[in-house]
Amino acid sequence: MGEKTVESVRKAPVVLLGAGAMGAALGRAWLAAGHPLTVWNRTAVRAAALAGEGAAVASSVAEAVAGGRLVVVCLLDDESVEQALAGVELAGKDVVNLVTGTPGQARARAAWAERRGARYLDGGIMAVPPMIGVPAAGAYVFYSGSGELFEEHREVLAVPAGVRYVGADAGAAALHDVALLSAMYGMLGGIAHAFALVRGEAIAPVELAPLLTGWLTAMAGSVERTAGQLESGDYTTGVVSNLAMQVAGQETLLRTAEEQRVSVELLSPYFRLMAHRLALGNGAEDLTGVVDLLRR
Repeated sequence: MGEKTVESVRKAPVVLLGAGAMGAALGRAWLAAGHPLTVWNRTAVRAAALAGEGAAVASSVAEAVAGGRLVVVCLLDDESVEQALAGVELAGKDVVNLVTGTPGQARARAAWAERRGARYLDGGIMAVPPMIGVPAAGAYVFYSGSGELFEEHREVLAVPAGVRYVGADAGAAALHDVALLSAMYGMLGGIAHAFALVRGEAIAPVELAPLLTGWLTAMAGSVERTAGQLESGDYTTGVVSNLAMQVAGQETLLRTAEEQRVSVELLSPYFRLMAHRLALGNGAEDLTGVVDLLRR
């Protein structure tokens, strides 16, 4: 019985709406694992590309959705989801929405699915298309919403990438996704500033790169420290370089940028928050207090 159950899950059919770069990568992973795949895409030629690998191509969204219970949506945005599924019968379907959106959009879409008789799971893909279907790449997807849906389809969803269920709140996956992406862009902003400083100097970017990688990797340890301080509410214990010291050091960074004729627009917003926190009398703290200033 157990073996039969695993086989039935492994071969479960998947309906895929959207065959762009990410959708196509997901589709190929399911096909490679032996899952019957029905695909629809607004631009038919993209769906046709998967047909050569064994997918059934539907001529309409309604036809595609009729082809299976598990419906995975990988379209451009939330508006595209609304337009594609308008008037389509969803009662009894399990809708997994992998469109990048906001937590609010995910919660509204979950309520929309419930009104139409469907179970709903929202997803945030932490990967780019080449990582999909490659276990060693470390790709994974945050999921939130119906826990029953997630458990029932866990093995199917885990075929293209790892799965991380983050709760019944449908907006939780999008929130996790955007939080990580926001941190990434902050880091990329710092990297851009660093390269701009040495641009035109006798320091080759390829020479600076491993130094940057090593430094940022070492500094990543501050993530756990910040989390612990936020949990405890104590921002002063175990501080090595306090806020007052770091604000004092800003002048050197800003003057160096001026000498190198580099804009400080990527650094200034954060520096202003640090200075504000110091002005409130929190010089002995770590930088964690900036988090509280960002909350409105």
